[in-house]
Amino acid sequence: MKVSVTRKNVKFLPDSGRIVARYFMSGEERTKELVGRILVMNNQQVNHTLEQIYREFARRHRNISYIFHKHYGKIRHVIKEMKISELELSEERKLLIGSYLTMEYSIESAAFFNPSMVEDFDQTSLEKGEKRVVISFRATGEGHVSSIVFRRGIIDKDNNLRMMRIGDSIDKAEVLHKMMFNKKRVLSKLTEMHTLDIYSPIMCDLPEVFEYSMFKDLLSTELLDPNISKEKKEAIEEVIWLLDSFYDIQFKHDSDISERVIFPVSDVESRGIEDARFVRFVDDDGSESVMGTYTAYNGHSILSKLITTEDFYTFRIMPLHGEGSQSKGMALFPKKIKGKYAMLGRIDGVNNYLMYSTRPNEWKDPQIIQRPEYPWEYTQIGNCGSPLWTQEGWLVITHGVGAMRRYCIGVSLFDLEDPSKEIGRLPEPLLTPLEDEREGYVPNVVYSCGSIIHNNSLILPYAVSDYSSTYAVVDMVELMVALKNSKK
Repeated sequence: MKVSVTRKNVKFLPDSGRIVARYFMSGEERTKELVGRILVMNNQQVNHTLEQIYREFARRHRNISYIFHKHYGKIRHVIKEMKISELELSEERKLLIGSYLTMEYSIESAAFFNPSMVEDFDQTSLEKGEKRVVISFRATGEGHVSSIVFRRGIIDKDNNLRMMRIGDSIDKAEVLHKMMFNKKRVLSKLTEMHTLDIYSPIMCDLPEVFEYSMFKDLLSTELLDPNISKEKKEAIEEVIWLLDSFYDIQFKHDSDISERVIFPVSDVESRGIEDARFVRFVDDDGSESVMGTYTAYNGHSILSKLITTEDFYTFRIMPLHGEGSQSKGMALFPKKIKGKYAMLGRIDGVNNYLMYSTRPNEWKDPQIIQRPEYPWEYTQIGNCGSPLWTQEGWLVITHGVGAMRRYCIGVSLFDLEDPSKEIGRLPEPLLTPLEDEREGYVPNVVYSCGSIIHNNSLILPYAVSDYSSTYAVVDMVELMVALKNSKK
């Protein structure tokens, strides 16, 4: 039975005008030469040059003076090495130096794809049949560096999506690193990452709970040793890399959600934050939050991370660990099952797995619950976002990869009490790339990172060939009949 799908005429397209002011440094020696040139300018030249920069760039960014001052602060060690007294530098000269350490980066210029939709926390002032939603996207710019951006909209009683106006500026969050660490957990994570015994002597003198700044300063000092071995240097850099992957971010409360971008912060995600899968999570005590997973990429390795928020202003970010987390595409269930968190993943790159845990960031003992069964998914099968609760079972939107690396979207149904039991599965894709959806950054792909159910319909946002995004609507009654008949 072929399930009918209504594709909506809404397109989310890349926008090269969406820019952030990004820190840029071309090496310490060149930076010293640059600072030297700025130091020989007289005060009139400094003020005139700075005024020109403000005139051309101030309207494009929120509080650009703050950005310049922050970027100047990143080279204070260079200023110190040059034996320059900061007290002798005027505020204008510091800001001018900061402006030369800044570049504009277009976060959405290449692609705007892999959407994930969740219910907004605020559902007030709506008409009957309406629901306010937040959609996250993977925004990709120059060099294929990805970040997370958001849009807010309202789905009406006819399942039409009305988007809110996009804000004029983009707000990068303030980063607050976790201050205290548990040594046992850090060592456990380093063991999972197949590290060497060299970590033990590095950390043996630390207390069971240690402070971030103290330990990072200690390791940074070790790296300055000219006689340090290549093995030890790599080990220390990996510890710093791990600790830097724990942090909170805070957006300003006068920013619209469309102005907030979660841009790569730590070295582990320096080449991108990929495919965030958000879900509205309800805990056993009734408390609610939005939780999600994403893949951090540094150009040669990946790290799965957990992200949580209760207001879309403050986000807590931490790495996932356990053998079940060493892959892409993890998706958290929207509530606990028998007192435990539950997660889907594609551990081996081919099959769909299920895991349970008492902690949302530790995932072990994955079990296969789905293997490729039909030709359109023979290469691999995985999830397209968090499972959706229905009275009939857990609805799991899947992606399947077939011949010519074509990605299609499928649907499966799993038992509510035991999600390892598949009770329904469409033999044909729910969505395949139409002719006008085949061209893009990666051809022949439809893909989603999260859906919702509204008005007894599946609201399915999806990406079009890793370039743009749209959404489709599926009647839940028709879909459930097809799923339940699929096993007969």
